[in-house]
Amino acid sequence: MKKTLLLAHVAVVVAASAAHAAPMGFKDSAMAMGDFSPNWRESWVNYALTSRDAVGVGGVYMRSDDKSKTRTLAEVNYTRLVQRWNLPHAQANVWFFAGAGSIRGNDFAGTKLAVAPGVQVDYETTRIYLAATGRLYRAEGLNHDFASIRAGFSFYEVNYDEIQPWFVVEARRMRGLSDTTEITPMLRLIHNRYFVELGVNTSKEARANIMYIF
Repeated sequence: MKKTLLLAHVAVVVAASAAHAAPMGFKDSAMAMGDFSPNWRESWVNYALTSRDAVGVGGVYMRSDDKSKTRTLAEVNYTRLVQRWNLPHAQANVWFFAGAGSIRGNDFAGTKLAVAPGVQVDYETTRIYLAATGRLYRAEGLNHDFASIRAGFSFYEVNYDEIQPWFVVEARRMRGLSDTTEITPMLRLIHNRYFVELGVNTSKEARANIMYIF
């Protein structure tokens, strides 16, 4: 009985890890993800070649706070699980991203080659979630480096195949297009293969995030 309960708890932790912070799924799975708000829209899909490596494609739309400048980036990307610590009732990860593609803007002609390396560090249990992400969006004459931190907690524990509600707060900032730090409280509904987040930021703008592992 104790062994069964332990295995069930481990399964819940693994499921939470897949949907909480991981930017890729398990080996041979595909992941689709989107982040949508008036000034930031991002969507991508990737395929996990191994349990630590994934390749994919994505697009990002960025707009300045005053709505005068826009950027549209299309990229191919690579994700790598650099390190994972499996703790008794928690998990911690370090992720590396590398992206490259073309970026367009409404204040310059044509396209520019852009690179977008980044790092994410996260820690999660079935009740607590913490993450920090930094990514460089660089092209000739452009610097739109991005950073975010997240913290959240679940309202209660659930079984492996049940939906779990969470409260998550994110603070994020982007250089060159925004002079403010955007803070967004969100309600997250999470399952073993997907999550949905809905919230309103400090500028009273709606935001929605979705993720699904196939």
